[in-house]
Amino acid sequence: MPQTPQKTGPEAEYHALIEAGELQPDAHQASAIIALERLHRELIEYRPSGNTWTAGWLRWLGSKPAPKGVYLYGGVGRGKSMLMDLFYSVAAIPAKRRMHFHEFMLDIHARLKAWHDLSARERAQHGQRSGDDPIPPVARQIANETSLLCFDELQVTDIADAMVLTRLFKELFALGVVVVATSNRPPDELYKDGLHRQRFLPFIADIKERLEVIALNGPVDYRYNRLQGAETYYFPVNAETTAQLSSTFFRLTDRRVEDRAKVPSEELIVQGRTLFVPKAARGVAVFSFKRLCANPLGAADYLAIARTYHTVIMVAIPQFTRENSDQARRFIHLIDALYEHGVKFLCSAAVPLPSLYAGGDVGFEFERTISRLTEMQSQDYLARGHGKI
Repeated sequence: MPQTPQKTGPEAEYHALIEAGELQPDAHQASAIIALERLHRELIEYRPSGNTWTAGWLRWLGSKPAPKGVYLYGGVGRGKSMLMDLFYSVAAIPAKRRMHFHEFMLDIHARLKAWHDLSARERAQHGQRSGDDPIPPVARQIANETSLLCFDELQVTDIADAMVLTRLFKELFALGVVVVATSNRPPDELYKDGLHRQRFLPFIADIKERLEVIALNGPVDYRYNRLQGAETYYFPVNAETTAQLSSTFFRLTDRRVEDRAKVPSEELIVQGRTLFVPKAARGVAVFSFKRLCANPLGAADYLAIARTYHTVIMVAIPQFTRENSDQARRFIHLIDALYEHGVKFLCSAAVPLPSLYAGGDVGFEFERTISRLTEMQSQDYLARGHGKI
């Protein structure tokens, strides 16, 4: 019987992009792609158990342990997310999941809450005693759903997240889950100077043991280079400015304009609700003004967007008057969240920036928004990394 041809690996895909002129040769990226190619090949034959006892028994019988994952770290715009996405697209394992790390932590906390909400009888039905620790069952849930977890922008700033991560990943690694992660920081600098950091150190040790750590500190900030020369604030709203924003989106995401219909949408889960993202790729999201500011969204929605995407493109911002003051307030909250997380903001608007606010009852607050929007066009801001100040 003829064998099914194997899917192309990340190394071949990477060199094909270079040959097509979509990427430039980069020695730091080349070393990372070698590690990702190694993991890709090891995953082809990998069969995780998804059960702690079974995993230990299989290792005792001489079965292969889980492949070593990959941890890519470095400055903004060095291609970490691009390389991980390239690897994920060809990863030879059916049960895989790729998500922003913030989104993953929201999911974990939701699972923990759901477990705590179970009655003693319901926990018993799940094989758990009423006083049991929720971390092992949550880890088993995840391991039963996926064998490969790919995280973008791993960063830890919250003590609750730090404590959960330490114990959760100990369980996940024991269950044979393979991890690929990107971060702006090397493992030893995660949760640096955080409260009770010594209790987080086992997580760092696990990362260094279970993942191959690769630095991407090349001299070129590709994301910044793609933004150089591009306007960030376009007016008025017409076919020309829409086309210019569209061109910038495709340049930032390494996609061809001809593939416009293939740009995917995404969904963010915010406090149990679904926030629809019409177009998103490689950390860049596109929204209409109406979707984000004419609908009853709040600070939690805007924070989720700011944490998930390094660049936001907004189309058709109106001039603000007394008639749309509610929309003006939402716009203020959105810009505050994006600014505080270093998100790049590109938009089309009805009028020039100084004329964006034409009267109403939020004038003083909007002065700060105008100031922030002005700063967000500066080269210093555009060169900033993504993440909370």
